[in-house]
Amino acid sequence: MANLAPSGFLNIDGADLEYRMIGPAPDAAPTIVMLHEGLGSVALWGDFPEQLQAATGAGVFAYSRAGYGGSSPVKLPRPLDYMHIEAQEVLPKLLDAIGFRRGLLVGHSDGASIAAIYAGSRQDHRLQGIALIAPHFIVEDISVKSIAEIKTAYETTNLKEKLARWHKDVDNAFYGWNGAWLDPKFRDWDISEYLAYIRVPMAILQGENDQYGTLRQAEIAREECYCPIDVTVVPAAGHSPHREAPEAALKTIADFAGAALRTDQPQAA
Repeated sequence: MANLAPSGFLNIDGADLEYRMIGPAPDAAPTIVMLHEGLGSVALWGDFPEQLQAATGAGVFAYSRAGYGGSSPVKLPRPLDYMHIEAQEVLPKLLDAIGFRRGLLVGHSDGASIAAIYAGSRQDHRLQGIALIAPHFIVEDISVKSIAEIKTAYETTNLKEKLARWHKDVDNAFYGWNGAWLDPKFRDWDISEYLAYIRVPMAILQGENDQYGTLRQAEIAREECYCPIDVTVVPAAGHSPHREAPEAALKTIADFAGAALRTDQPQAA
């Protein structure tokens, strides 16, 4: 896509998706595409995209999926395969729309799962690596327990008011995510089959005290993947190490990006 503005909206499959583009355009440099978590948005990344751009020199493209941030709302309830739909139907069209030539996917939580499904379901030669922050490959008891607790908090505390800062239609964002994860049928959700088909390097970053998942997720990746994997456990961090321990998270992802994208960089003597 020529002349990609620094911010705006892209229409993908009838939904207007808000985005931000930091640094060089996709036709001028590698691009890091950021996929937010189940309650995330462009804005909720904070200044992490700017920091990642400064640390890598790559362009950074962040967007809000339909139902989140300033993007179009979605029909509820979401289908239980909503992450598959995002990875296999929406994301390919978005990458084409922005003129993605080569780069990485960086995903958090749901966004990490979407990145894994994408990388494992198509051999996209433009993709040179995926960095997954607190990914889910299966549904764990700790995930369901915490997601049930946050539903209570949303309905009984000021959490809704806090989340409304980040979402135009906060109920659409919250219940679209929460309703799917708490559906009893969602306990069977399992994307580990995609891991064996990923052909690019993978970095996994997880907080030591992640309240939504255990290190079993990283173990599954080690068991199933044939691609190179780096796992970093961030001490004392929870589900969002890029917010709770930003320096450690930035260094891990920037180092991974530098290695994965080094094909256009001068080789050390």
